[in-house]
Amino acid sequence: MEIWINPACSKCASALSLLDEAGATYTVRRYLEEPPTAAELGEVLRRLGLEPWDVARLGEEAAGALGLGSWERTAATRERWIGALVAHPILIQRPIITADDGTAVVGRSAEAVRSVLP
Repeated sequence: MEIWINPACSKCASALSLLDEAGATYTVRRYLEEPPTAAELGEVLRRLGLEPWDVARLGEEAAGALGLGSWERTAATRERWIGALVAHPILIQRPIITADDGTAVVGRSAEAVRSVLP
């Protein structure tokens, strides 16, 4: 199991605490320091069953600078969105947990985190 975190994020800290309480084995990826590649993000989105705009943090300053809120949300613009998230990883929702069984969740709630526990 891998969890993408921003150490300054309270939701990430909560998710880590829940994983620790459950005795889960996981790897931490500080995705701001080690951003995902486009291929990695694409695979995580596939596992999540989401599109890049579904995991974009539109309230971030970088989103405003890019005008992300006005971008089309279509198959034709999907790669543009992925490129923006890879170039500006602060725009990616967190924490994201990828489980060994192939599932993944955006772990912003305790229920979501628990859903990937064995």
